[in-house]
Amino acid sequence: MTEQTALDCVLGFVRAIEAGGGAAEVDAFLADDFKLVEAPHLLAPEGSTRSRDQVLAGADQSRTVVEGQRFDVRRTTCEGGRVVLEVDWSATLLMDLRYWDAGEVIQARTTSVFEVRDGRIASQDSYDCYFTNGSPPE
Repeated sequence: MTEQTALDCVLGFVRAIEAGGGAAEVDAFLADDFKLVEAPHLLAPEGSTRSRDQVLAGADQSRTVVEGQRFDVRRTTCEGGRVVLEVDWSATLLMDLRYWDAGEVIQARTTSVFEVRDGRIASQDSYDCYFTNGSPPE
């Protein structure tokens, strides 16, 4: 059996989320000391930093907020254990949010920088740009 590459690990993580995975499904992809840093964006103007446990709890909670998450990977860049994904993300809302109503499709263009260590994601820095009307530019 061949060893999983850093890109395989990150894409497996993304696909697990896309398939509706909660904590049980994404847990295997995250290192024990995993940290997620989100730059400020429309839904989190102050940005955020979350631990592995907080991310896993959020993975379960997301099932009550969105469904049908889709990650259209536009480009990947890899160097050693560092993986950068440029993605068009979308999901259907299950509840009203500040700029959208339940049932609407929410969209974002996002770039995330992942650090993979020993076959697990150690960190993710995410830069999200949400669209409140129309689709992301081509």
